[in-house]
Amino acid sequence: MADRFSVMEWTEQRERVFLDRYALKDAEGNTLEAFPEDMWDRVASGLATSRTERREFLRALSGFGFVPAGRILNGVGSSQLATFYNCFVIGVAHDTHGADSRAGIMSTVSEMIEITARGGGVGINWSVLRPRDSYISGVNGYSSGSVSWMGGADRMVDSIRQGGSRTAALMYILDDWHPDVMEFAESSFLRANHSVAVSDEFMHQVKTNGMWSSVFPDTSSPDYNTIWDGDIDKWMLRGGEVRIHKSTPARLIWDHLCQSASQTGNPGLVFLERANRTANTRYMETLISTNPCGEQILPNGGSCNLGAINLPAFWDPKLNQLDWFGMRDAVVTAVKMLNRVIDKSPDINQHIGDVQRQVRRIGLGTMGLADLLILNRMKYGSEESLDYARAVYEYIRDTAYMASVDLASNEGSAPGLQRNEFIQGTFIKRMPQYIHKKILEHGIRNLTLTSQAPTGTTSILAGVSSGIEPVFSREYTRRDATGETQFTHPLFEGEGDHLVTALEIPVEHHIKMQGVVQEFLDNSASKTINLPRGSTWEDVSQAYMLAYDLGCKGITVYVNGCRPGVLENGEYCEVCEV
Repeated sequence: MADRFSVMEWTEQRERVFLDRYALKDAEGNTLEAFPEDMWDRVASGLATSRTERREFLRALSGFGFVPAGRILNGVGSSQLATFYNCFVIGVAHDTHGADSRAGIMSTVSEMIEITARGGGVGINWSVLRPRDSYISGVNGYSSGSVSWMGGADRMVDSIRQGGSRTAALMYILDDWHPDVMEFAESSFLRANHSVAVSDEFMHQVKTNGMWSSVFPDTSSPDYNTIWDGDIDKWMLRGGEVRIHKSTPARLIWDHLCQSASQTGNPGLVFLERANRTANTRYMETLISTNPCGEQILPNGGSCNLGAINLPAFWDPKLNQLDWFGMRDAVVTAVKMLNRVIDKSPDINQHIGDVQRQVRRIGLGTMGLADLLILNRMKYGSEESLDYARAVYEYIRDTAYMASVDLASNEGSAPGLQRNEFIQGTFIKRMPQYIHKKILEHGIRNLTLTSQAPTGTTSILAGVSSGIEPVFSREYTRRDATGETQFTHPLFEGEGDHLVTALEIPVEHHIKMQGVVQEFLDNSASKTINLPRGSTWEDVSQAYMLAYDLGCKGITVYVNGCRPGVLENGEYCEVCEV
């Protein structure tokens, strides 16, 4: 295997991130690890089940070839009780008075605070809550609505600090049928990103200039408190009555969403119906929300078990090409390591632990794609770069799935596997026949395996570009809890058409790259579609529509300058550490 390549030397910035975020500390906060090698040894020893496995894990970690997510680097081998998972999705709790009772909501907020205090981000779909001004017979009054409860929960969690340096990350979701969706779209939260869950039918009505009805179950129904769980389709299939609150041209709602996103960056869109239809686990669970950064679309109790292959680490400078065999070995080991995390991580609670053990969900992605393209002298978003990305991510997908099949041969399949159902999934059907055959013969240890996280802080630690994002700027200032640092990208030397930054790349090229990567992910991809200053809501509309047409599972846009402190004028602000 080629020597591990880094686009940056070990700099003061990387050292500061390491010492603040990931180095082991004693009970008084004194740093016990001076170098990444110490961290790698701790993580490998903490996850391995044998000396041979420990050596294998160390090889993958060394030189930042495989970079587990921040909670793994921070928590494995330490004495802390923090989770090794970065993010979670929880449902609004259902108590004896129903799923939208005050007791149920406060129970949900309590669980959210517990998760954030222990280092995890949280995604919640609030569609179960009755809309604003709904009559509540038990108190002879009217509901303040779903958005009001979201805002209260957001303010409560804003004060939570994670490990002394991270602030809590939240994602709020509301389904497109909910009567509060327009209010939700224009809302502003302190800590939460928010996205509208958009269905195929809504998109059809937008494209055909049709009407859209905002609906909610009839709360006077005798089954409302016992059955209603936020799934409007399931409610209607059971014969539950619904009340139409308003019928509006779908395009009017769409334009409103796009106008808000152009001004604030929120709401994003998550194509939740598509995600459920194509999910490997569609036969056993319903996905209800994304995690805070959008790379994982999860059920109630789902968790993010993440890690990234550092693509530039496998660049062979002598051959001037990617070391495919070295990357393959790292992918195989990464699957093993993330699988071990499931057995090692402390449970946040019994439900979350049980959901994870049933599915054994991992989320292997990448970092440094932009740097790899620069090393190949390929312009980000060009047809050449898209073809190259297809080859890279297909290779990672197939290697990861075969690694999980091999694990199943030795350790058994995930308990939730139903082989015939599994291989009939939309994603699995696109894979080579030899993988289908192996799954039928041996099973598979992990029911979902691939996901593309933003890798914000861990990519700085590793010295490469974040996730699948293009380089944002040749020079920028990063401001976070560790301080302020000027950053100059080391590969932007000399000249060439391939040296482009995020705002120099056409919007459609951003989305095409996300679409290509999404094709090879069984979960989702986190990517910010950067639009230049002055972009209009019509520009956002075109971007959102293209993302849907290209098969993405979600999209987030950011018009440069629309929101202070987030990648503005070359400045970088951390939102979600992975």
